[in-house]
Amino acid sequence: MKEYPKQILSKSLRRVAIATVASGMAAGIALAVPSGNPIVVPPTKFAAGYSACFLGAMKFVAARHKIALPADVSIEGSVEIGAIPNGFGIEFDLKISLPSMAPEAARALIDKAHIVCRYSSATRNNIDVRLTLACA
Repeated sequence: MKEYPKQILSKSLRRVAIATVASGMAAGIALAVPSGNPIVVPPTKFAAGYSACFLGAMKFVAARHKIALPADVSIEGSVEIGAIPNGFGIEFDLKISLPSMAPEAARALIDKAHIVCRYSSATRNNIDVRLTLACA
């Protein structure tokens, strides 16, 4: 099993939160507050991580079941944040493009990847996640 950082220290410095990985592998990651640059807002980073993890899960499932994954597969992740009665809620949309793959086979692959993906496991029954097969 690969070794990943196990601790992150987050501090608030005015309008920017600084996260530093305790192991020193990646120090000083700046995370802007939601009114800042949308590229570095923490939920957007989570969506980027989710998209990448889901792509890895699809590759894993495809290899395990000997399914040919299109070379130009892509996932567009987006995040929505809004007020809910007890705080703030978050929703994710993963728009998955599997060009040249039959829609039934693509949907089956997506469903299996959703079971395998670590982000899907972490968010299951907690955060609304929509998995959409993009039309080719």
